Amino acid sequence: MLYLAEVQKQKAGLLGGSSKTELKLLACQRTDQNWSPVSEDIIAAEEASKLNDGALVLVELTPNRQVQRLQEAGRPLVNILQNFSRQVEKHKLKEDEIDQWKESLTFQAQELNRREMDMEVRLEQLQNMEEEFQRLEAQQQEVETNRQQIEQLQAEIEQNRQELAGAWEHLRGEQRRLEERLQEGGVLDQEQSRKMSELLDRLSNRIAPTEQVREHLHWAGELVEKQQAILNPHWEKLQQQKTLATQQQQEVEQLAQTYSDCQTAWQEAQKTLEQQTTQLQVNMAAIACKEEYIHLAKAQLHFQEELYQQIYSLAVSAGDGLPGQKVDVQALENMPIGELQKLIQDLLDKLEIDSSFVQDQEQELKYKQETIEKLQQKINHASDKDLVNLQMELADEQDLYRMLNETLVGQRRNLLIQQKLVKRHQNVLLRRQGQAVLHAEEENSIDFSPIVSQLENQRQHQYQAIQKLEREVEQMRAAIEIDQGMIDNQTHNLREQKQELKTMEENLLSLRIANAECWGRVNLYQEALQPIQDCLDGLRGKLQSMKESLAQIQETSDYQLQTISEIRHTIHSFITQPELLAS
Repeated sequence: MLYLAEVQKQKAGLLGGSSKTELKLLACQRTDQNWSPVSEDIIAAEEASKLNDGALVLVELTPNRQVQRLQEAGRPLVNILQNFSRQVEKHKLKEDEIDQWKESLTFQAQELNRREMDMEVRLEQLQNMEEEFQRLEAQQQEVETNRQQIEQLQAEIEQNRQELAGAWEHLRGEQRRLEERLQEGGVLDQEQSRKMSELLDRLSNRIAPTEQVREHLHWAGELVEKQQAILNPHWEKLQQQKTLATQQQQEVEQLAQTYSDCQTAWQEAQKTLEQQTTQLQVNMAAIACKEEYIHLAKAQLHFQEELYQQIYSLAVSAGDGLPGQKVDVQALENMPIGELQKLIQDLLDKLEIDSSFVQDQEQELKYKQETIEKLQQKINHASDKDLVNLQMELADEQDLYRMLNETLVGQRRNLLIQQKLVKRHQNVLLRRQGQAVLHAEEENSIDFSPIVSQLENQRQHQYQAIQKLEREVEQMRAAIEIDQGMIDNQTHNLREQKQELKTMEENLLSLRIANAECWGRVNLYQEALQPIQDCLDGLRGKLQSMKESLAQIQETSDYQLQTISEIRHTIHSFITQPELLAS
């Protein structure tokens, strides 16, 4: 199991004794991304004696609490922190996505509530309209009843007029006969005078009374005006509805024009975004080509590095072929043996420390290579959603691998030089002690420095060219990130504008429906009111005609009464003249 631990060194006491190196366990790895603190437990670990006190290390323990593997925790902690940052960023993206869903659901709920309230208002309006229509139907029935009554009165007046016309015709006949008899010189006797008086009385009684008819007409006129007074608020409401419908129609036209302009602007922005996306894809393809070239150049540089290491190792093993390997043999021959032995022991201690450090770095480099291979396998089977994060993680791991490998190049070279120096010092000590030399040095060493220098120059040129390409790629990546950010912002803005267009379209549709309903109410209202108004106007016209006819009848009746009175006076004068009676 893997633990995070702190190196603790206990120095020797005043009375002597050796120092102890211990590891204080701080945290334990449960899974790849899960660490949990542990109770402070201290275990002995002499393997960490070369590390400084207080250093953080990653230690792998066996089930019986023995150290199996030990490495410095600097770079692994950096990787863990990077992974934690990525997880935090992913979690933040998920939270943003959840917030967007919450806002969308809230907006949809508000829209549903608004539509439900609109439906309730419209239902209430329909109920009010139904009640108004019922009242209008009742008024229409009342007007129809009044019209029938007026027609009945008109029929009675017509009948009275016809009877009056018949009576006048009879009176004119009697008047003509009277005139004929008077012209013949005849006179009226008492019986004839009585009959004429009866006829005149009957004729006077047959004149139609107009007062009752006038009262009925006046009542009918008041009833019509009352009905008109009831209809006038409805006509005013109809006019208000027409004004409202006209205003809504203007709003619909303005909103439709605004929607058309916004839609045109959105389409143009969409075309511009597509062009920018295409250019971004071209730039990404160019980056991919350059990265492929960099990959090939790095592979070539890796081969050059291996060749350089092999030649360098050969040069180191060949003798004094390289700088840094010169040993003053004469000074070693003259040095006291004790001092030479101490120098050799110091060199061996330093060589052991450096060898252990290089081995740890080699092991970490091996782990990095395994991690890169695992990430590459994940990328080969990853979905589009996780591909970007895995590629970023792979790029980070490759950068760490490259830096660690470049660091190890010089360390490996220095380690070979130290090994060679130790062997030379050991040979001098063996010769001075009279013992056999373990590795005899060649008398004639080969000078590999020109080849090494040429390979180093080629390697440097190749490395500089790769660095130049990488800088260009980084610049292109930075430009692409800026362009991608702009495209993302534009995409987000276009998405919001599209949502606004959708909302505007829904509002336009709702406004059109409301305007159509308003015009429907206006038309329906007018269709309901206009027949009643036409009926009232017809009744008003008929009543006016009847009033005029009644005035003519009244005038005729007055004239008839005056005529009857004159006839009565004439007959009375005939009866009262003695001359006529004597003759």
